Amino acid sequence: MSARIALLGIAALVALPLVTPGYFLHLLIQALLWGFIYTAWALMGRFGFVSLGHGAFMGVGAYVPALLWNYEGLTPWIGIPLAVALSVLLAVVVGYPCFRLRVVGHYFALVTLALGQVVLLTIVAARDITGGSLGMTQKAVGHSWYALQFPEKGYFYIIALLLWLGGLLVWRWIDTGIGREALEAISEDEEAAAAIGIDVTREKLRVTLISAALTGLGGAFFGQYLMYLNPETVSGIGVSLQIVFAAIAGGMYAMLGPTVGAFFTLALTEGLRVWFGANFVGAANTIYGILLILFVIFMPRGIAGLIEAGWRRNRAVTAMRQRSTPAA
Repeated sequence: MSARIALLGIAALVALPLVTPGYFLHLLIQALLWGFIYTAWALMGRFGFVSLGHGAFMGVGAYVPALLWNYEGLTPWIGIPLAVALSVLLAVVVGYPCFRLRVVGHYFALVTLALGQVVLLTIVAARDITGGSLGMTQKAVGHSWYALQFPEKGYFYIIALLLWLGGLLVWRWIDTGIGREALEAISEDEEAAAAIGIDVTREKLRVTLISAALTGLGGAFFGQYLMYLNPETVSGIGVSLQIVFAAIAGGMYAMLGPTVGAFFTLALTEGLRVWFGANFVGAANTIYGILLILFVIFMPRGIAGLIEAGWRRNRAVTAMRQRSTPAA
């Protein structure tokens, strides 16, 4: 029954472009891409490995294919794998020494925070080729599979949908895999996990590389969809904090939690844009910070966790009433 419901849900998602207006389809594509990126972060965050630098991986993923296309005419089908590989390499360079030297908690968060800012400043400093803080626009060629450019939003919707479903499959693979117990043990106590034979460095590096690769992949397709790249919107501290906030707000412990966070933050961003306009440019980041504090304190399992807890509570109440009702 659950498989049938899942297939019906996927069929409905595939048919959405036929009945969805252009503006809302644009928002839906962004929600799916962000949901994929937030899911990638939650692969680490749910086990207590808090990274504040995923904006670095997203920035690398977005800029590498665009630069290769603009300056070398290299198809994104080659540029995107190269961007993912570079994101993984960056994760190894930062992650391996941190995990080997047991840099954990606040210190690890600060290292990753610095990583995100280094990538942002590098993009801005290389303004001759990246456009710096003014951003850059990719060369448009119209409808082209070679350039991965489609004026019709329906094509990118299907791509974003497949990407999002792939992210959920990776989540499921890690959640049901044998390594989950090791990661949970490490999140509880690294010393105790190492004492029972768990290779702490390998397990932490494994999930970090997967998370970085998926984030770079999401950033690449996000850049291909928008066609215009700005360092402030695809890299740096602001993007990293947005990723953390959305995953926590949606519920990083539930498979669909980060996606819920994507829809929530997108609705919040659009609402703030309409409400404030150009009067309060920093409204989004300010409100993100306030809401992040509130969610961490009062809703640590996020919106999805709250819904799941309510559903379980209702089931328990229903089952109790059924047991207490005398048989006819």
